[in-house]
Amino acid sequence: MKSKMSIDTLGEYLKDNGVKPSYQRLKIFEYLVQNKNHPTVDTIHRSLLPHIPTLSKTTVYNTLSLFIEKGITQLITIEENEGRYDAAVASHGHFKCLECSNVYDFEFEIKDSGVSGIEGFKVDEKHLYFKGVCKDCLSRK
Repeated sequence: MKSKMSIDTLGEYLKDNGVKPSYQRLKIFEYLVQNKNHPTVDTIHRSLLPHIPTLSKTTVYNTLSLFIEKGITQLITIEENEGRYDAAVASHGHFKCLECSNVYDFEFEIKDSGVSGIEGFKVDEKHLYFKGVCKDCLSRK
């Protein structure tokens, strides 16, 4: 998903994926596409509230649940008590900095044949999470 898509293009993308493109849904998806910060429901709500004063956290949560159901957003659960959202649904990993709490994407390739103990299983999803200190926080020390 390109980060410079227009509202019209986003609306078509939502329609193509079975989502009725209401204004609130468009703005929530636009936020996800333009901001690669792996936001929480609270982050999205706070960011959009000045532009959509009637937006509730429940609407944000329900919209994100719909996006996940339709396969256009993924839920990232690096921490048990913190759900973050990502519009990049292609297989990739995430690194969470334990100092600044930023979450970074990285590419990885895991071949099912290279993993022992799941022979004969059908793998539908692959998730890889790392935690540590990012290079920006390390350089400030």
